Amino acid sequence: MTDLHRLSIRELSEGLKQAQFSSRELTEHYLKRIAHIDPKVKSYVTVTAEQALAEADAADAVLKSGNAHALAGIPLAHKDIFCTQGIKTTAGSKMLDNFISPYDATVVAKAKAAGLVTLGKVNMDEFAMGSTSENSYFGATSNPWALDRVPGGSSGGSAAAVAADLAPIATGTDTGGSIRQPASFCGLTGLKPTYGRVSRFGMIAYASSLDQGGPMARSAEDCAYLMNVIAGHDAKDSTSINKEVDDYVANLNGTAVKGLRIGIPKQYFNVAGLDAEVKARVEESLKKLEEMGAILVEIDLNMTEAYVPTYYLIAPAEASSNLSRYDGVRYGYRCDNPKDILDLYKRSRSEGFGAEVQRRILIGTYALSAGYYDAYYVKAQKVRRLIQQDFLKAFENVDVIAAPSAPTTAYKIGANLSPTEMYLGDIYTLAVNLAGLPAINAPVGFDKDSLPVGLQLIGNYWSESQLLSIVHQYQQNTDWHTKRAAIAEENA
Repeated sequence: MTDLHRLSIRELSEGLKQAQFSSRELTEHYLKRIAHIDPKVKSYVTVTAEQALAEADAADAVLKSGNAHALAGIPLAHKDIFCTQGIKTTAGSKMLDNFISPYDATVVAKAKAAGLVTLGKVNMDEFAMGSTSENSYFGATSNPWALDRVPGGSSGGSAAAVAADLAPIATGTDTGGSIRQPASFCGLTGLKPTYGRVSRFGMIAYASSLDQGGPMARSAEDCAYLMNVIAGHDAKDSTSINKEVDDYVANLNGTAVKGLRIGIPKQYFNVAGLDAEVKARVEESLKKLEEMGAILVEIDLNMTEAYVPTYYLIAPAEASSNLSRYDGVRYGYRCDNPKDILDLYKRSRSEGFGAEVQRRILIGTYALSAGYYDAYYVKAQKVRRLIQQDFLKAFENVDVIAAPSAPTTAYKIGANLSPTEMYLGDIYTLAVNLAGLPAINAPVGFDKDSLPVGLQLIGNYWSESQLLSIVHQYQQNTDWHTKRAAIAEENA
């Protein structure tokens, strides 16, 4: 029972069904690991031990009846951006440090209905704004591969928890790379679904036209199991698409790699900040896919230089609007002894929001202000359409597009990169959100410092099954996804 954390989701599911171990035993195993290892990693904001054990007991009862869902009794961690009834939901911010949600997000409700056990809520950049998880009111999370490095962001807590074997799977959200980049930094598989595939109801909004929830796990197979639970239409989310959901697990071998046309954008491999070792590992992974029968096709994505400026006008503009509700009046942080209503607004917001959130609100408010709206926001939306058309044109000739997930491996904690340097680190991930496309990160090796490197595959709309299938087959022929950080090898 000491190595339950080494089992895949499929193995955990089979073990529970065959009563080799109970959900309570499995949950206790993870809770012990969290107590022993997480003080070094700091991935959890809230551990819900009592509730987790109650959910595990309930799952065990259902498992005995023989009518259990495939994931019944399996623990998971939720990014602290998904509302959880009766549990603190902070979005990594002082603004929501005292917020207990009165309802569950749809993703959380679906996980509960399937019998998954919630271990707790994991850390993140404040309101999902950041690429390091250092912008959290609760402090920085460490990368399990090197505790002096960041795990990426904003879903850094989710990535660190899975990479340290403190949860077998986790939910994340991706507004401009926040699933794929931490998955890359922590050596995991992470899927950003097509916009509208996973409900955003109860997911605290950053930029509503870009946000999308998705799974983070060790393998494509593990991600497919969680996608089977969380994907699907939700009447409570007006942007959710009423489209039939694939059986992602059943389709894991459904895409033939032989003859698959993979687009290689030459602009992506000539970016000035692309680390030589990251480039080498990504190219090696593409060579492996070629050996498996894929055809590599050089393509042009001519709008590459527009990704960062377009995203950093649209996302802050939407954030400025979404975060206007945090004013100290109804819920969340309220300043002490306000003199009047204006003082309440000003001090509650300046004391409750961190520096990066304030920066983006100010940029967004400026872009939406009279006299600048047409010059900035409207123009950015027009460029966004051109970026989308650039991808659609490429998909006329290729099945998927390959790229690095990030130009470098994990940064040092406290590296104090300037905002511009940090934003440029998102060059490979932003366009996927601007266009609403699905994309996946797969671990493909390490740099000289033994830090993980990720390959990103971008698909056309609704091609999540195809992306999971390609990565699954790649993982049948490689073992990068099975590698574990030293801290994950520790026993509780």
